[in-house]
Amino acid sequence: MSELAGYSPSFKRPAEIMRLRRKRARSEAGLASGRSNSESSPGGGLSGVRRFSPGPLRGSESRAGGVKRRNPFANIENTYSSPRKRTTPECVSEAVPERGSVESQGENATLRILSRNPNRTKPEELDPFTARLLGAEALSKDIKKVQEACSLPEDESLFEEDLFSEAQTAPSLIASPRVPIPALQELPSGCTEFPADWSLKTRLLFTSQLPFTWAEHLKAQEEAQGLSQHCRAAVSTLPHSIPEPRSSSELRCAFQQSLVYWQHPALPWLQLFPRIGAERRLAGKCATWAQDEALQQLLMSEWSVSFTSLYNLLRSRLCPYFYLCTYQFTVLFRAAGLAGSEGITALISPTTRGLREAMKMEGIEFTLPLLEERKRRNPGGSEPSLDGEQESEDGDGNPAQVNSDEDDDEDDGGFSWLEEMGVQDKIKKPDTISIKLCKEHSEVRLDHKPESVVLVKGTNTFTLLNFLINCKSVVAAAGAQAGLPPTLLAPAAFRGATMQTLKARSSNVKMQVQTGYRDQFSLEITGPVMPHSLHNLTLLLKSAQQGAFSTGLYTHEPTAVFNTDPRTQGECTKESVLQDLGGCGLHPETLQKLVEPAVLGKSALRQLDMNEYKYSWKS
Repeated sequence: MSELAGYSPSFKRPAEIMRLRRKRARSEAGLASGRSNSESSPGGGLSGVRRFSPGPLRGSESRAGGVKRRNPFANIENTYSSPRKRTTPECVSEAVPERGSVESQGENATLRILSRNPNRTKPEELDPFTARLLGAEALSKDIKKVQEACSLPEDESLFEEDLFSEAQTAPSLIASPRVPIPALQELPSGCTEFPADWSLKTRLLFTSQLPFTWAEHLKAQEEAQGLSQHCRAAVSTLPHSIPEPRSSSELRCAFQQSLVYWQHPALPWLQLFPRIGAERRLAGKCATWAQDEALQQLLMSEWSVSFTSLYNLLRSRLCPYFYLCTYQFTVLFRAAGLAGSEGITALISPTTRGLREAMKMEGIEFTLPLLEERKRRNPGGSEPSLDGEQESEDGDGNPAQVNSDEDDDEDDGGFSWLEEMGVQDKIKKPDTISIKLCKEHSEVRLDHKPESVVLVKGTNTFTLLNFLINCKSVVAAAGAQAGLPPTLLAPAAFRGATMQTLKARSSNVKMQVQTGYRDQFSLEITGPVMPHSLHNLTLLLKSAQQGAFSTGLYTHEPTAVFNTDPRTQGECTKESVLQDLGGCGLHPETLQKLVEPAVLGKSALRQLDMNEYKYSWKS
C-alpha cells in the first residue's frame, strides 16, 4: 500500500507529499484519456467513486484518475457521503474554496470537461478567455453540488448530532447555567432558629464545604465521656465558632452525647425501627418467640413494665416525651407544657375506624384535630362525620359527646316532608341499614390518612396507657413481627431500656462548579432521630462548620402529622414550663425550642439550610 500515490504512513514528510501533488497535477492532462477508458469497468462510470464504497472519495476530482482499491472498513457512517459528516467544517470549507485555489481549480475543471467530451477543442486550441470562462462555469456547478450535499433538511439538522465535529463538544456544567433551586421558606431576617419538628426521622444527611473529620474515629476516652455526660444530663456549652474542630475534645464528646437514645425491646439481630411496613425487612430473621406462647407472654410482661415506667417518668416531668411504635400505628406521648399544651398529650397516627371504636368503648375521650380544623375553615362545606367519635367542647371547656338520640330523631324524621306531600307510599325510602352503611363509609374514608390522627389529653392518656397494654391489636398475630412487642423510644433512661446510639458516617466527593471542582463533605446520621437529637446536632454543626451547612431530612411519613397544634384555651406560661422541665435531661436551648407551639401542621421539615448563621427550610 506504500506504493500508492500520495500515501504517507507516518505523515511526517509534508514536502514529499506536496511534490507528488504537483507532479500529479502536471500529468493529469495525459491521464485524462485513461480515465474515460476505465468507465467500462464496474464502478468506473462515476468519476471519483471508490469501488464498492458507500460514497464518493473526498477531493477525488483533484487526484489521479486511477481508481483506488476498496476500503474494507468503509461504511455509510464514516465516509464523505454520510449525513453526519455533511455538516462538518471541512465539508463547508471545501464547498467555498480559497481565493488562491480558484484559478487552479478552474483549469482542472476545464480539463475534466474536455476529458468527458473528446469532441471538444484541445486546451491549447482555446483562447485564454474561453478557457477561463469554461472553467468558471464548471467551478460554479461543482460548488452548487457541494452546497446541496452539505445542506440537510430541517428535521435532520435539528435532531442529528455530529459526533465527529471538533466544534461540537459534550455539554459542560461549567458553561451551562445552574438549575433553579425551589425557593425555601425563609425565616425573618436576623432569626437564628427553626421550628420544632416532632416527627421521627430515619436519616439525616449534612453537607458542607468544611470537612467532618471531627465526627469520625472518636477516642475511647471521648466516647466514654460523651456517654457519661448523657447519663448525667451535663450541658456542653460550645463557642460561637471553632477554628480547629478536629482537635476540640469538647466538641467530639458533645457529638457522642447527642447520638444516644434509649430503646425497648432491643434485639441485636433485628432492626426495630421503623415498625410500619417492616415485614419485608424482618422476613427470614430468627424469631424464636413466634411459636412459643409462653415466651410471648414474658416479652409482653417486660414491655408492660417498661411502658408503665416510662409513663411515670413523663408524668413526673423527668422524661419530656417518648414514642410507641407498633406495626400499625405510632403514638407520641408529650409531657405537660411541651408544644404549648397545658397537660399531658398523646397523638396517634394513623388510625382506623376499628381502633377509634375500641377506644370509644373503653371510655377514652379524643378529638380529630385536623378534621376539626378543616371544619372551622369550611363551616358550610360537607365534611365526613365520625358518628359520635368527634367531641365538641361546651362553654366551660369540658368535652362532651355528641348526642346520639338527636341523630336517631333526625333519621326518623328525615322523610317527614314526604308525608306532608302525601307521596310517602309511592316513593321507596331507604332502610336504616343503608343509612348506617353510608355513615360508616364516610368514617372508613379517613382510615390510614393524615386526617385520622387522634389527640388524647389529660387524664385520658392514663386510660390510653391501660388500653394499649391490654389491647391485643398492638402485637401482630402473624407475619414477621408476630409476637413482637411495640418499640419504645425515649431520650431518657427508663426501666428495662437499652442504650443505643445513632450511626454516623462521613465522606467527601468532588463537586463540579463554575471554576472547576471542589470538595463537598457529608455526614450521614441513620437511626430513629428524635426531635432533641436533630436540634443538638444543628447546635454542634453551627459551631464546627462556621454557620454554613445544608441538611436533608428523611421523615418517617406516618409521624409527620405529629406537628399538629394540640393547644386549647387554657395555656401555661413558658417560664413555668421551663422551670418544671429543667430536670428532664435536655439541653436548655433544645427544651426552649420544644416548648414553643407546633407550627408545621401535618407537614415535616424536608430541607434545612444554614448560611451565615441564619436558617432557611423547606417543608
